[in-house]
Amino acid sequence: MLASLFETLTHGVYVIGVTDGTRHNAFTAAWLMQASFDPPLLALSINPRHSSYRLLQAGRVFTVNVLPAGRTDLARHFGQPASVDKLASVSWTADARGAPLLPEALAWFSCELSGEYPAGDHVLALGLVRDGKRLESERSPMNYRETADMDGASALLPASLVQS
Repeated sequence: MLASLFETLTHGVYVIGVTDGTRHNAFTAAWLMQASFDPPLLALSINPRHSSYRLLQAGRVFTVNVLPAGRTDLARHFGQPASVDKLASVSWTADARGAPLLPEALAWFSCELSGEYPAGDHVLALGLVRDGKRLESERSPMNYRETADMDGASALLPASLVQS
């Protein structure tokens, strides 16, 4: 019941780039939203047990790479476990703060971490947008439903909430 209810929420699919100044990583995320116009803020929900969270805390910067519709291959690639060096086999550049940018993105945002707030089994990270660029205007962004629950997120809901 609750799993199908959550499926009605729409959101895009993004590759989040992080760095501590030396090490770099990128991961697929869907829980991201604009949080403010002034100042320009994005809110990212991130699992604090993941290695990328430690890089985010150390470097205090991240990028948001907006994936185009149809590029589930990129979503799957960056959804691999942390033991895989996901950046080794793809082309990427760094923003002014060193966080990864993907040339295949429709757009990118460069953010400084401005706050962290506990949110259940995740942390809500607020990013102050410092720079960004729209790379393509003709294509549409990927919607999470395109991924067909490739991350198995629907199985993470507590059993007591899934039963009808």
